[in-house]
Amino acid sequence: MRRSFLLCCLLALGLLLPGTARAVESVSLKIGIGDPITADAGELGLKFKELVEKRTGGKVKVTLYPNCELGDETEMLHNVRRGVLDMTCVGVGNITPFSPGLGVLTFPYLFENDEMVVRGTTGAAMDMLNKLTIKQAGLRILAFSYTSFRHLTNSKRPVETLDDIKGLKIRVPSNKVFIETYKAWGASPVPMAWSETFTALQQGVLDGQCNPYVVNHSKKFEEIQSYLTELHYTYSLQPLVIGERHFKKLSPELQTILTEAGLEAQAHVLTWQNEHSGAARKAMQDAGVKISTLKDEDKWRQIAMDKVWPTLYDIVGGRRLVDDYLKLLQAK
Repeated sequence: MRRSFLLCCLLALGLLLPGTARAVESVSLKIGIGDPITADAGELGLKFKELVEKRTGGKVKVTLYPNCELGDETEMLHNVRRGVLDMTCVGVGNITPFSPGLGVLTFPYLFENDEMVVRGTTGAAMDMLNKLTIKQAGLRILAFSYTSFRHLTNSKRPVETLDDIKGLKIRVPSNKVFIETYKAWGASPVPMAWSETFTALQQGVLDGQCNPYVVNHSKKFEEIQSYLTELHYTYSLQPLVIGERHFKKLSPELQTILTEAGLEAQAHVLTWQNEHSGAARKAMQDAGVKISTLKDEDKWRQIAMDKVWPTLYDIVGGRRLVDDYLKLLQAK
């Protein structure tokens, strides 16, 4: 997607917000990030830090702890909910055990393109998702890191058809949507903490995993995975969240700054991701990874929608919730 088109989308949605330094209390904020600082979530954190510190005249200091330095993603979420950690940026799949409604974002083949993803994470759709996470998990979403479609890597063989994935042991988040989707395709999904994934792949405990190009390359999966297949079944989103009780204790001025900085960082990382995905793909290919495309992705999509979607409605809160979200996706 062209940068100019992305900027037009974001401008239309009111995401590029002006900001000047405002008087606020002095606060130190710690943000735990699951991915390396060189990945999309790290870039979101860097931009958020820059904006918050600039708009508070340095009174608010933001410190980033990437690559699960403060614990795995589930542990960081627990600590944010408890108020021990200020914020964290982790995969949607790891938040859904706390906020089942957010699982609608992981429905296989929900998003058709980047424009639909933007529409589904801003405006009225963002309001809907935030209400869900605040009510169900006590977490407020300040921003989404756009990390693109999750592509499958593995160490066994090229995956170009449904038959090729059968029996492969694939790491997935502890999320029923991912688990049921891979089961429907004939694979063997293995829920595992993100911080343990590289070692499990390296030791052969797992055959593969799925993540977008930038994450795959930033985690150096090309060193232990020989094959990559370009799937389009789910768009990886990583919310930056803060505990709602903690957020409410901050001054109204700082609440506004954090909210605006989150939205602007979200806009920034979308263009950043589009610029860096191609470079990450080339780097993995140059390292010897064989990149394949599916010859029968229509079959993968049909199986997911026919067999998986009906099993997920009750998990996320009912068919009506999904239908309401789909209406927001389709609104122009």
